[in-house]
Amino acid sequence: MLQQLMASPHLFWLSLGGLLLAAEMLGASGYLLWSGVSAALVGALIWLVPLPWEWQGVAFAVLTVIAALLWAAWLKRKTTVSESNASLNQRGQQMVGLHGHLLEQPENGYSRIRIGDSTWRVSCADSLNIGEEVIVTGVEGNTLRVMPSH
Repeated sequence: MLQQLMASPHLFWLSLGGLLLAAEMLGASGYLLWSGVSAALVGALIWLVPLPWEWQGVAFAVLTVIAALLWAAWLKRKTTVSESNASLNQRGQQMVGLHGHLLEQPENGYSRIRIGDSTWRVSCADSLNIGEEVIVTGVEGNTLRVMPSH
């Protein structure tokens, strides 16, 4: 068996890559993915250009580190992009800046406005009248803060 591996080392690297990728599917959270890809790349590389086993190991190590660093950079960029959408699943925060008309005469500083297909409870320090256009300026719990839009 050892003689077969020495005769065709690219099969060893391709098999190792396949095993690592299969093990990744069991839930290794990305730890084995890049090692498996690197092993497959080394297998393809030494199939094209025969290298001694020492250089095969070096190529595997270097490709694994490069792939891991590229993955980390991609994750960092992805995290930065997702942080810019901080109001995702926070409907009240998504309403800031929208306009609406008061549906009810304010009582004790509270009224309701319609935005889209929903009505929202609003609070305002200014005295407003029914039908007046307002703009949402913030959120306090489940109550939107508004002010006249003129």
